[in-house]
Amino acid sequence: MTAENKRSKYKTDSRLERILAEGEFAVCGEMGPPRGADADDIREKAADFLGYVDVVNLTDNQTAIVRMSSIAASYLAYEEGLEPVVQMTCRDRNRLAQQADLIGAYAMGLKNILCLSGDHQVFGDHDTAKNVYDIDSLNLLQMMKMMRDEGKFMSGEDLTVEPRFFIGAAANPFGDPFEYRVIRLAKKIRAGADFIQTQAIYDLDRFKEWMDIVRKKGLHEQVYILAGVLPPKSAGALRYMKNNVSGMRIPSGLIQRLDEAEDPAEEGIKICVELIEELKDMEGIHGVHIMPVMWESVLPTLVERAGLLPRPEL
Repeated sequence: MTAENKRSKYKTDSRLERILAEGEFAVCGEMGPPRGADADDIREKAADFLGYVDVVNLTDNQTAIVRMSSIAASYLAYEEGLEPVVQMTCRDRNRLAQQADLIGAYAMGLKNILCLSGDHQVFGDHDTAKNVYDIDSLNLLQMMKMMRDEGKFMSGEDLTVEPRFFIGAAANPFGDPFEYRVIRLAKKIRAGADFIQTQAIYDLDRFKEWMDIVRKKGLHEQVYILAGVLPPKSAGALRYMKNNVSGMRIPSGLIQRLDEAEDPAEEGIKICVELIEELKDMEGIHGVHIMPVMWESVLPTLVERAGLLPRPEL
């Protein structure tokens, strides 16, 4: 680590870290890479994010469906002026591949990583594929912290140049058993998470209950929490998530509201904006992670209506 970096009040070169450390309310977007070798898909979608978000997640074979790699898609987004968050799952790589990909990503100018276990392959388009899970997401966090802070590989061997990543992890406040949700969060913080992105929130009461416990344990002062929001386009989309996506809690009233709406997509935008406005005032929430799944074009509207503009220039 250079003398200049040692003097910095920031751990990393991440713009996301600077925004959070300065007390700004961060806005993170999410983009699904294409199901083919189409670089223009990323370049065209970038226009929906530039100026509206601080960083953007590029998913890693989300729901175990093959797409362009998160690192490649992140680099294309980076070339368009966005700061990416690379996603890395434990499902598809052993520790050799993970460490090689990490130092390669950092060498390409990528500064943020989100560590995930990964959806099981039985839910995807290659259900007979062999998973890896050499290490889990907690081990991945520990490994990344070791690489960044100690300049060492997981084997204990020295790196020539350490990757100074801002390290993220996921949290699901809605899974069962509920009492384990905060315990799991604490483990991820101890393992090395600098920021947390949560599962999409629809059950605000349950989320508030989770945050009450988080605050009682002082965890909101140890990590930056970005609350997940996903704009629903229809009642059918909410029903699908409720019935098929593990760990989702969706109140029946929201489904009924979209069922009865004259314009369900517009009503879905209103629901998302209402959630963001509640989250902005919640103690311990440092930003939002907006997941416009297959609806990236709605992101500018959401950010503007939620009063999240202009974004800070740090």
